[in-house]
Formats: sequence, structure tokens, C-alpha cells
Amino acid sequence: MRDQVQKVLDEIRPMLQRDGGDVELVEVTAGNVVKVRLQGACGSCPGALMTLKGGIERVMKQRVPQVVAVESVR
Repeated sequence: MRDQVQKVLDEIRPMLQRDGGDVELVEVTAGNVVKVRLQGACGSCPGALMTLKGGIERVMKQRVPQVVAVESVR
């Protein structure tokens, strides 16, 4: 499953990079929670939660239905 998650992040990454940000996969837990680290502009952006939940998590759940949630870690 980690490979599937990484593939989705690789597809999302160019959109984040256009705005000066990036995303790094930290882990996929045993409970299928994806933990990521938002970097660059995304790490300090006031809209980071919207990017995480409305963008990354939404796409991740569509493409990898086993994913329960996507959470940001520092």
C-alpha cells in the first residue's frame, strides 16, 4: 500500500511545487492513516489544512480506498 500512496503523492506533487510547496510521505500506519510532512510554502501556509484535507486526502481516498485519513506531522 505504501507504493500506491507514494504514487498518488508523486501525482499531486507538481501542483504543490507550482505554489512553492511540497509533500513528503512519512509513514502509512497499521490503521491505514497516511502521515505526511508539508514542506516549503505548504508548511507555513494558512490554507495548509484545506490543502491537506480538501486536496491531498480527497484524492488519496479516491485512488487508494483503504486509506482512512491523511494527517500532517512536523
